[in-house]
Amino acid sequence: MTYEAEVQFKFDATFTPTYGSSSWTDEDFIPEEHYLITAPAADLNAKQYFKLFEKFLLCVGMCPQSIRSGAMSLVFNDMVREEDQRKVCSEYELTMDEDLDKKFEEWKIRDEEVARLMNAPKGPMGTVLEDEKG
Repeated sequence: MTYEAEVQFKFDATFTPTYGSSSWTDEDFIPEEHYLITAPAADLNAKQYFKLFEKFLLCVGMCPQSIRSGAMSLVFNDMVREEDQRKVCSEYELTMDEDLDKKFEEWKIRDEEVARLMNAPKGPMGTVLEDEKG
């Protein structure tokens, strides 16, 4: 058995000047635009579908920042469980706002450790001598 599938994104636009002239004089607009983006869809994964949709959105004039914001809004909204949001954060090494205080405390501890190591007495090979306090 053979399975074939195709996905299509189609965009049609026409621009009619409001000044009633029959001649086309505005250089900033194209009077007609037609986009048809097709791709074989039998084996596309979710990331490939999003990449395809991103190309379509760019074709119809969306800016990349708006596209990224729209994609992120699918994950980070009130209808998605926090557990699922945290999985995405983990996958992409992101920190949620409510975790920033904890991260800041971790950075302070690391900074203190670095400062201690930088100021610790060094052995003959430049290694840090063990702390006798223990």
